[in-house]
Amino acid sequence: CPPRAGGLRPRPPSPTATAARPACCPCCREKEPVRYANLMYDPRVVRGNTYALQCTHLDLFEIQRQREARRKALARKRAKEQVQLTPEPVEGREHVHVQTELYLEEISDRTIEVDTECQTDAFLDRPPTPFFIPAKTGRDVATQIEEGELFDFDIEVEPILEVLVGKTMEQALLEVMEEEELAQLWAHQRVQRLEEQDRRYREEKERRKLQHIQMLQKQKETTEKIAAWAFAKRYLTDLIPSVFSNLRESGFFYDPIERDIETEFLPWLMTEVEETLEKKVLGRMMLDCKLPNPGI
Repeated sequence: CPPRAGGLRPRPPSPTATAARPACCPCCREKEPVRYANLMYDPRVVRGNTYALQCTHLDLFEIQRQREARRKALARKRAKEQVQLTPEPVEGREHVHVQTELYLEEISDRTIEVDTECQTDAFLDRPPTPFFIPAKTGRDVATQIEEGELFDFDIEVEPILEVLVGKTMEQALLEVMEEEELAQLWAHQRVQRLEEQDRRYREEKERRKLQHIQMLQKQKETTEKIAAWAFAKRYLTDLIPSVFSNLRESGFFYDPIERDIETEFLPWLMTEVEETLEKKVLGRMMLDCKLPNPGI
């Protein structure tokens, strides 16, 4: 089986072609070369601008939606046309509107109009309102009262006046006593305030005196301390050099090398010199004893 050329567009199937794809015989499968496909002819690969392709899909969807809306509107219109309230009249007749109410009324295009006149009376003033007089009830009865029969004003008013005057005097006395008591309280409070003020003044005076005494005492102590410090300073000015000189003379301040020479080296040197001199004197004495006397 000859190999098919890769990269070529496949031909459309012919009417005489079989449903099965052509295959190589088993003997030629091992020698079949590698097949290559051309992506330019693959229907799964999108060609061109993808943005334009998306816009096309959107336009198609919008067109389909508009068609569906028009189809539904046309269906509703046809349904309305098919619905009929009454059947069509037969030939030679026509439908007429008839009243079916309980009470019939005349149907007219023009409203009936009637003219009517009316004259009012002249304006009259309102009469004044009469006073209200209640109706009379019961029977009229009369009696005669002589002077002094009911009560004597001077006699009857005396106890009332006594009570009023007594209560007034009592209230006045209470108010006067209250005012005097308030005046005494105010005077007592004023005296207490003055005493408290005097006590505060005395305490402040004592405190100021104590502070002044303490200040004078501190000032005196400070003056004494300053004088003692000046005296000590003047006294120690000559004392320190004399003390140091006395200590130096006493041997408290010394040179370590000089002290070492004086205490260690000089005694050893004197000891050695004395021993050497003693040896020399002893040698001379022995030499003098052994040598003959030149004067003999």
